[in-house]
Amino acid sequence: MGSYCHPFWSAFSGTCGGEHESSSCFNRPMLQCMGVKPGSLTVSGKVPNDFSTARIPHFSRIVNARFSKRIQAKIKDLLQQMEEGLKTADPHDCSAYTGWTGIALLYLQLYRVTKNQSHLQRSLDYVKRILRNLNGRRVTFLCGDAGPLAVGAVVYHKLKNDTESKECVAKLLQLQRSVISMDSELPDELLYGRAGYLYALLYLNTEIGPDTVPQSVIKEVIDAIIESGKNFSKEERKTDRCPLLYQWHRKQYVGAAHGVAGIYYMLMQPIANVDQETLTELVKPSIDYVRHKKFRSGNYPSSLSNETDRLVHWCHGAPGVIHMLMQAYKTFKEDKYLKDAIDCSDVIWQRGLLRKGYGICHGTAGNGYSFLSLYNLTQDRKYLYRACKFAEWCLEYGAHGCRIPDRPYSLFEGMAGAIHFLSDISVPETSQFPAFELRPQKRENKVEQDG
Repeated sequence: MGSYCHPFWSAFSGTCGGEHESSSCFNRPMLQCMGVKPGSLTVSGKVPNDFSTARIPHFSRIVNARFSKRIQAKIKDLLQQMEEGLKTADPHDCSAYTGWTGIALLYLQLYRVTKNQSHLQRSLDYVKRILRNLNGRRVTFLCGDAGPLAVGAVVYHKLKNDTESKECVAKLLQLQRSVISMDSELPDELLYGRAGYLYALLYLNTEIGPDTVPQSVIKEVIDAIIESGKNFSKEERKTDRCPLLYQWHRKQYVGAAHGVAGIYYMLMQPIANVDQETLTELVKPSIDYVRHKKFRSGNYPSSLSNETDRLVHWCHGAPGVIHMLMQAYKTFKEDKYLKDAIDCSDVIWQRGLLRKGYGICHGTAGNGYSFLSLYNLTQDRKYLYRACKFAEWCLEYGAHGCRIPDRPYSLFEGMAGAIHFLSDISVPETSQFPAFELRPQKRENKVEQDG
C-alpha cells in the first residue's frame, strides 16, 4: 500500500488500535512537518455547493481538512463525468446493478449524506424515468423490478408523496407470488434470486417504516429460501454438515453476489425476524461449514469445490464473506466469527486494490466497504485508516491502468460506485454498502477489539 505518511491520519487523536500499518505512517515528526495540528480539523475556503461538509455530521471530527477537501472536489468532478457519460448509456437498463436505478440510489445516498434537496430531486428524475420502463423479467433488487419499485417508494416517501410511494410498494408486493413458488426456476442468491427480493422488502421496512411490508409477506419469502436450501442440502447429502445449501447455474457459490454468504447474511438481518431456532439449527452450522473452506491466506473460494485462491472481490472471495462473518458475530456472539472477519480484512488489505477497476462488485470501492463495516463493528480506527487508503486510491480514478468496465458509469461496475464509497468515507459511522447492507434500526452496541 506504500509506506508514506498521509495527512489523513493526523485527523485522529490518540493512537491507533495497536497495529502499525507502516512505521512512517505514525511518525510524529513527519506529521508535524506536514503542518497539520490535531485540533485544526475544520474546512477552510470555499466548498463546492453540491457536496458541502458543513451539512455533514461528524465530518470534521473524523477527516482532516486537506483530505476532506480532496474528497469533495473528486466527488464533484466524478459526478460531472458520470452525468456526461450517462448520455450514451443503455436507456433500457433499469437495474440497480448496472442501470438507472443505481444512479437514483447514488443520488439518494448523496441526499442522505448532505441533506441537499437537489440530490433528492435528481434521484426523483431518474425514478420517474425508470418506472416507465419496467420489464417484469426479473424480481430482485439489484437486477430486477424490485429495485426500481423499492427505490421509487423510498424517494416518493421522502418527498411526502404517499400515494405514489404506496403504489410502488403495492406493485413490489405483487411480485411475491412468483418468488415463493417452489415450482419456479428462481434461484435463491442475491443478484437474481429470492434473497434479492427479500432485500427489497427489508429495505422498505428499514427506510420507510417497519410495517410498510407485512411481516407475513416477509416470512413467506424466508420460508421459501429455507425450504429451498434444505431440499438442495438433502439432494447433496449434506444435511448434517450444511443444512442450508444453495446453487446457482449448477455451482455451489460461496460469495455475496451468487453464493451462500449473501443468502445467510440476509437471513441473519434482525429486521427479517428469522426465529432463533432456525438461526441456531440451520443457519449457524451452514456458516461454520463455509468457514472450514477458508484458505490458509484467510481468503475464501468462489465455490465450495474450487481450490484456487485467486479472487478478492465482494462477489467472490473475502470481501463478501466478511459481511456474513460480521453478521454472524452480531447474531451468535461468538468470537470465532469476528476472528475470521479480521482475517478476511487482512487479505483485503494485502490484495484488495484491483485492476478490475474502482467499482462496488469487483473493485476497490466494494473492497473498501469491508473496512468501513469492520470499523463500525469494532470501533478500531485501524480499519477506518484502511478504508481511507482505499478511498485515496479512488481519488486517482483512472490513473492506474485498470480495466474499463462494460458499464463504466454504473453503481456496481463503475464510477457511481466509487462516488458512493467516497461519500460514505465522509460519514463512516453511517456507511452502508449499497443494495446490500441495511441501516440499523437503532445504534448497536459496539464491541472493543484490541490491535
